[in-house]
Amino acid sequence: MNPMVVNAFPVGIVHVINSGNVESEGDLRMEPSVGLEFNSSDEARDFYGLYAMRVGFKIRTGQLYRSRRDGSVSSRRFVCSKEGFQLNSRTGCPAFIRVQRRDSGKWVIDQIQKDHNHELGLEGENNSPVLQQKPPVAPKSLVEVLRRPKVKLLGQIENGGSSPSGIINFKRQKRGGDGRQPLPEPYTGLEFNTANEAYEYYQSYAESVGFRVRIGQLFRSKNDGSITSRRFVCSKEGFQHPSRVGCGAFMRIKKKDSGSWMVDRLNKDHNHDLGEQTVYVNKFSTASKKFIEEETNGMVSMDLGEMNTGKLIKRSRESKIGTDWYPVLLEYFQTRQAEDTGFFYSVEVDNGSCRSVFWADGRSRYSCSQFGDVVILDTSYRKSNYVVPFATFVGVNHHKQPVLLGSALIANESKECFTWLFQTWFKAMSCCRPKSIIADQDMAIQQAITEVFPGAHHQFSSWQIRAKERENLRSMPIEFRYEYEKCIYESQTTVEFNTTWNSLVNKYNLKGNAWLQQMYDKRESWVPLYLRGKFFAGIPIGETVESFFGTQVNGQTPLREFIPRYEQGLEQCREDERKEDFNSFNLQSFSQTKEAIEEQCRRLYTFTIFKIFQDELLQSYSYIGIKTYEEGTICRYLVRRSGHENDKHAVTFSAVNLSVNCSCQMFEFEGVVCRHVLKVFKLLNIRELPSQYILPRWLRNAEYRILCGAESRVSSQELKAFMIWSLRETACKYVECGTTSVEKYKLAYEIMREGGKRLY
Repeated sequence: MNPMVVNAFPVGIVHVINSGNVESEGDLRMEPSVGLEFNSSDEARDFYGLYAMRVGFKIRTGQLYRSRRDGSVSSRRFVCSKEGFQLNSRTGCPAFIRVQRRDSGKWVIDQIQKDHNHELGLEGENNSPVLQQKPPVAPKSLVEVLRRPKVKLLGQIENGGSSPSGIINFKRQKRGGDGRQPLPEPYTGLEFNTANEAYEYYQSYAESVGFRVRIGQLFRSKNDGSITSRRFVCSKEGFQHPSRVGCGAFMRIKKKDSGSWMVDRLNKDHNHDLGEQTVYVNKFSTASKKFIEEETNGMVSMDLGEMNTGKLIKRSRESKIGTDWYPVLLEYFQTRQAEDTGFFYSVEVDNGSCRSVFWADGRSRYSCSQFGDVVILDTSYRKSNYVVPFATFVGVNHHKQPVLLGSALIANESKECFTWLFQTWFKAMSCCRPKSIIADQDMAIQQAITEVFPGAHHQFSSWQIRAKERENLRSMPIEFRYEYEKCIYESQTTVEFNTTWNSLVNKYNLKGNAWLQQMYDKRESWVPLYLRGKFFAGIPIGETVESFFGTQVNGQTPLREFIPRYEQGLEQCREDERKEDFNSFNLQSFSQTKEAIEEQCRRLYTFTIFKIFQDELLQSYSYIGIKTYEEGTICRYLVRRSGHENDKHAVTFSAVNLSVNCSCQMFEFEGVVCRHVLKVFKLLNIRELPSQYILPRWLRNAEYRILCGAESRVSSQELKAFMIWSLRETACKYVECGTTSVEKYKLAYEIMREGGKRLY
């Protein structure tokens, strides 16, 4: 019997196909079950969303899993929105479905949990916004608008007729004797087709009343990063400039499920005198409209200036950091400097005003000397509603744990701001140059990285790539999306990728698609094939990196709680690192073979890295190595998995210096030799790893080895700060272990006393 295949459609209609026949509407109410098959993972999500809507809960996209062979997505989880405990509204609900991709390209439910640990809503009451059909605009708002004699619909203004959409589309209107009606005052519930129309309307209204408008905060969906609401404020809002008086007037618009925008919050009161009616230029450039509608580049890189002779004038962006943050942070910095001689902070000053802020304690600066080769600039505050733009520099330690390398508050998203930030971090970290940086795709960040860290590999943040794909591939056929993913994750060579990509673009007539062309031009910064040969400490390509502080510190953290939460989150992460250090030094891993190479790595590597190596060693027994080429000291082998013809890689070995490389490029990417190389070593009777294939950053004593190499590139004062931290950490480990029992206390005390005698 053929498996049931479900085709789910985002508009809210599910067609159930069984043996080629379309079933009745009763099948639309089918429940998920193991074995249910879909054409794509998106269809599975849509189906589960419809089921959830009917039962009375919402869903989120959970974990995804990738193939270790080619990096392609092999399975996905879709969970109840109350899964986990990251928010107060979540209850740790276990309900989920997991779909797995088969060799045929179909996706099949292989795991399911239907039980919830919370009450479910009424049937259909918790509709997922992604799956809702677009409802027509409520007639009430249209009736209210039509009752206002001073308002004309777009169709009436342009063609003398009515607008078919039922949503007001305001054009900028000239004042004077041109016969046009003056604009109505804004009110809650007023609707627009686009955010740009709302901005133009508020500009015109401000012109008629006598004030100017700035673009304020925008707010993003936590699910997909799309913009959900925007604020337009009086130009005298805030206190960052002497001309500003903290005016509270604003208009906020919110995006509805239908795609239109509605005024949901409004304040008309100003705390200053209104000027004469201001004349604004009537037409906006394409750049200005693009700015208003931009939803894919994270944050925009310039403010909208006034228009002059049809050209957009760029004016400097103002700091998004409230003035009340600076005195609190400076007091904290001064306190920390008194306790930590290695504490560093810097404040960007422009025309006497504080802007961006950067800081790092001695521990972070020392950690950078160990693990600063791969850096993540985490600006995830940009994905959601934020109060303050808090960002972190994060590295990966020898236990593959995140380690803090610096913190910052970013004034704005301009190239100048990010350039200052990178230069300051570089200075604080004793000119440590990262090999690779994971950061957002924004042009301002790209330009700053190129200027400050030339030669560093910039990988785009996966959350941003996913958000752009959702936005730009939404209207594409399901077949295109499947072939698109296959091209990205299954291409083995650059020639294969280029050929497949060009074929895909031609097949679906997408040569003129600007976004696809842009992504192709930047393929070396996001396509796994191009990134595998660069060192990223094994951070999975295409997977979202969790924030260092989790939910403890984020863009919504209020000022009064920021410092305590920051200190608490930092100490918790460092405590986890100390535990792993203690385990690596005092516990032994179990050997699975009698190979000398395994014993060598068991003694040297941390637990986490040894486990990765051990897994590769065990997997190597399932592979066959065949010599395919030999000339002088150079040999080439084809290494393939028994019974899997497609799982094969080429390994090249040179006997001169025992150098080796594999086409899978695991060592280049992760710093641990792969199963294919280990198979060749066994064939050649090489019993220990050559020293060049044991990276110091993965060793148990990584911190001490790297400290010795830092002497030549840091000042004596900085070196002293590094040594102070290192000795304090070592002493803490003795204290922690020595207080577990009286016997261990005596031993720890004796060790420190004997050590003291040798020192003095």
